[in-house]
Amino acid sequence: MSRQLARSKSDRMIAGVCGGLANYFNIDPVIVRLVFVVAVLFGGISPLVYIILWIVMPEESAIRAQPTLPQHPRPVEEWKYDPYTGEPIRREP
Repeated sequence: MSRQLARSKSDRMIAGVCGGLANYFNIDPVIVRLVFVVAVLFGGISPLVYIILWIVMPEESAIRAQPTLPQHPRPVEEWKYDPYTGEPIRREP
């Protein structure tokens, strides 16, 4: 699984920002939410940061919809050398 920062679609309270951050850093989403609330209450960050992350972070499904690898330009039947060992491939008629 690729590690990309994205808003969570399954673990969300408002927009999935805290769930996405927790998924990216591999920690519990409750901890991220508590840290955010405590930071807002004590003047560390403003709710504007949450809104900016909401706008900037793509949604989880948008990242998964992109193809991961393009099709190989030559089919396996045309290979002359084994890509792992570099040895010639012997075809039996």
